[in-house]
Amino acid sequence: MADKQSDVPLRLTGRFNHFASTRLGPVTRFYARLHGRLYTRFGGSRFTTLEGKPVFRLTVPGRKSGEPRPVMLMLIRDGDDLLVCGSNGGNPGAPNWWKNLMAAGTAQVQVGPETWPVAVRLVEDEVEYDRHWRTLVAGYPNFATYQALSPRRFPIAVLRRTE
Repeated sequence: MADKQSDVPLRLTGRFNHFASTRLGPVTRFYARLHGRLYTRFGGSRFTTLEGKPVFRLTVPGRKSGEPRPVMLMLIRDGDDLLVCGSNGGNPGAPNWWKNLMAAGTAQVQVGPETWPVAVRLVEDEVEYDRHWRTLVAGYPNFATYQALSPRRFPIAVLRRTE
């Protein structure tokens, strides 16, 4: 399902985000950090969307430093779990937050004012992957555009609350 498909409509916002993330890295990183700081400053009560879609804050320990590394991601729910996709805006490589997440196996999530720890599970089963991919694209259609413009298959993980 996540392989390149000619029938996938390429969204203009997805094309712009892909261009920005692959060609304007410092600008997009600055904006992402600013968004995360404002979300944190207001306790998750403001700056809760991106392009009209809900976002959340994922904090993962750095795989080398061990320091907390926060990142804002699209909020895609699958029942009580959250789904995350290492799309990196369609860049050829996986994002650093993804590498940290896979190394740590645990993280902390902030959705609005609520924060909780999560366990991480990489989706490897093809049937489960396809089901989660459809959920991700339904929640944030630009994932399909990023996939169509990328040479790699995006990894998906399930974040399950541990408390």
